[in-house]
Amino acid sequence: MAKDKKLVEEITSMNDDFAQWYTDVIKKAELVDYSSVRGCMVIKPYGYAIWENLQKALDTRFKATGHENVYMPMFIPESLLLKEKEHVEGFAPEVAWVTHGGDEKLTERLCVRPTSETLFCEHYSNSIQSYRDLPKLYNQWCSVVRWEKTTRPFLRTLEFLWQEGHTAHATAEEAQEETIKMLNVYADVLENVLAIPVIKGRKTEKEKFAGAHATYTIESLMHDGKALQSGTSHNFGDGFAKAFDIQYTDKNNQLQYVHQTSWGVTTRLIGAIIMVHGDDSGLVLPPAVAPTQLIIIPVSQHKEGVLEKANQLKDKLSAKFRVKMDDSDKMPGWKFSEYEMKGVPMRLEIGPKDIEKNQAVLVRRDNREKIFVSLDNLEETVENTLADIQKSLLEKARELRDKKTYTATTIDEFEQIINTTPGFVKGMWCGDRECEDLVKEKTGATARCMPFEQEQLSDKCMCCGKPAKSMVYWGKAY
Repeated sequence: MAKDKKLVEEITSMNDDFAQWYTDVIKKAELVDYSSVRGCMVIKPYGYAIWENLQKALDTRFKATGHENVYMPMFIPESLLLKEKEHVEGFAPEVAWVTHGGDEKLTERLCVRPTSETLFCEHYSNSIQSYRDLPKLYNQWCSVVRWEKTTRPFLRTLEFLWQEGHTAHATAEEAQEETIKMLNVYADVLENVLAIPVIKGRKTEKEKFAGAHATYTIESLMHDGKALQSGTSHNFGDGFAKAFDIQYTDKNNQLQYVHQTSWGVTTRLIGAIIMVHGDDSGLVLPPAVAPTQLIIIPVSQHKEGVLEKANQLKDKLSAKFRVKMDDSDKMPGWKFSEYEMKGVPMRLEIGPKDIEKNQAVLVRRDNREKIFVSLDNLEETVENTLADIQKSLLEKARELRDKKTYTATTIDEFEQIINTTPGFVKGMWCGDRECEDLVKEKTGATARCMPFEQEQLSDKCMCCGKPAKSMVYWGKAY
């Protein structure tokens, strides 16, 4: 058992050093490994399995709303990237360039895609002619490259996996409806699959996507009180369409510009799962996204009948749940610690005495509750318990977020709160960029979003005292 304790003790306490705790968890739970390229990560099978489950949840919803998957090239000619001025300026510091093919210098530099707006625009310009071609509802699963100065696995890497939806519509109203619809899809997945509560709202002009008419976001709060932008949906209006000459002939035989949207989430959501639900023993995975929902641990497996019964249970439960059994020669206590660290939502212990009593022991990862259950009721109990774990993780995360959400009516009050009690701070804003810049200059916090659910905290901007136009969630972010 000493080794079991050591296994858990090797993870730094999140209260002592949250950043080191995060690094310990992703390494010891075997989610990623570091590569020889700065800022790039090797996503190991367990980490990739989480991404696959998240990908499946998203992709199912995308297809249910009429979207199709496509794939665009990873390289963008410089001349194509330069067509939308505001867009290219926003990404210029992060762009990686290909200048040579073999020993030959290229006549035109190629950008390794940081995002694919320009590629989709070029395609739409060639493929959309009539109103009959609309809407175009496309999504792409791929990786992108952004040359970040500071990196951290999952949260900010030079290359990361994501999906990017790109759609084209006949009217501004249809584009706006699509933008909000996809934001709601993201919120649904975050809350009902990842058990992460979100704030939905609109980004300020300063924080919106480069080239967008409007950007909408879902913001979540990590255990350490920092915010994480967890997904964005952009209404491009007809700005890109005009830059790339994407026009269609309407029903009156008149030329019109299309209205576009773009939306995406990334592997940073795995970082969110870790930082919202994890504890000092490691990962805590919501059952809906966990690669293994139930781990079966045979106790005294050398004794007659134990492995046979464990295998029977595995075969039976695997029809409905993601189940694995560990029949290795490691000690049961070591196995308990190992799968607790990996965040498996529930474990099942079965030994000779349990078999005599026609029972098994279920242990929840989220609260470590032990449940003695008759084998006759096992399937139903597993199903109900996994559902309760999923629900409880969301409720716990929501309680923590609400506990770490504060209100400020003056900049002095705001500064005191954000520096002593990290979290979301709600404050009224006049809408002027100067006040937004002042908040960041004084505190390092940014405007996370102007939530759809507005509150009238006061009539005045917390910075300048002028009449307030909207309530904003502010916070320090990853």
